[in-house]
Amino acid sequence: MRAAVVTRFGGPEVIEVREWPEPVAGAGEVVVDVEVTDVIWVETAIRQGNLGGYFDVSPPYVPGSSLGGRVHSVGAGVDEEWIGKTVVGRIAGFGAHAERVAVPADSLVELPAQLGVEAAVAVLNDGLTTLMLERSAPGLAGKKVLITAAAGGMGLLLIQLAHKAGAHVVAAARGQAKLDLAKAQGADVAVDYTTPAWEKSVLEATKGIDVVLDGAGGAYGTAAFDTVKDGGWFSAHGTPGGGFAAYDEAEAKRRGITVRGIMDVQADGGPVSNSDVITRALAGDLVPVIDRVFALDRLGDAHRAIEDRALLGKALLRIR
Repeated sequence: MRAAVVTRFGGPEVIEVREWPEPVAGAGEVVVDVEVTDVIWVETAIRQGNLGGYFDVSPPYVPGSSLGGRVHSVGAGVDEEWIGKTVVGRIAGFGAHAERVAVPADSLVELPAQLGVEAAVAVLNDGLTTLMLERSAPGLAGKKVLITAAAGGMGLLLIQLAHKAGAHVVAAARGQAKLDLAKAQGADVAVDYTTPAWEKSVLEATKGIDVVLDGAGGAYGTAAFDTVKDGGWFSAHGTPGGGFAAYDEAEAKRRGITVRGIMDVQADGGPVSNSDVITRALAGDLVPVIDRVFALDRLGDAHRAIEDRALLGKALLRIR
């Protein structure tokens, strides 16, 4: 079968479509004929070799984690009624950017007819973290909420949830097209965080933020921390800006600001399942914005688009 393979650590050019061993369903697994997978920022950082401390992977490897497709075969202990069903799910580690993938059956969700496979795959990865953040954060009704990396796949979902919860939503992103998209999804205020002292304009407009959902990290996240009110809440869960947001722990303690990192969010958010995400998508609470769908042999282009901050919403990869 064909798969997109990271042949060595480096730029997008290290990704090649190669023949790869066919998977065999083990006990409790099914093999899925993959139709669509998603592409997320962290995969570009892993490909560069920058996240060895977090992900135990070395080339050659097949990236990708979330997928949708049709069940091809089942392993021991799995009901044969799964065969032929259209499903979505996530695999532990990597390997989704391939024509077939072995997946634990209990991690899969049969796709309802009302939800297309592209929409389901687009919402799955980001939706899990979004729902964890929803559970972890204090109640958002009536609160002033700042969302950074607001025009990315997860940022847009967070805008939707915060808006529906009754928050005053401030979106921070890069460029007018992304600001317009954030406002279309429910942001009340949109700020370009590539402009100097952007955080001061947020403070002037809001008199202080109650909750920050920082998906950008780096200097953007550090500036976002400076907008938080005394007694506020700050989630540092994103790294595209160059690592998780740095902040002064002593100042956070002195001002009574609760800070949560990505591991804290996963713990505080409790168990959130793939099924929970699909249920909320069907209810209209999570509506993914898909910008571009790339062919399997254009995965390198998808990585470039993410690294260049050229996407408005999600990138997907169509396998077949």
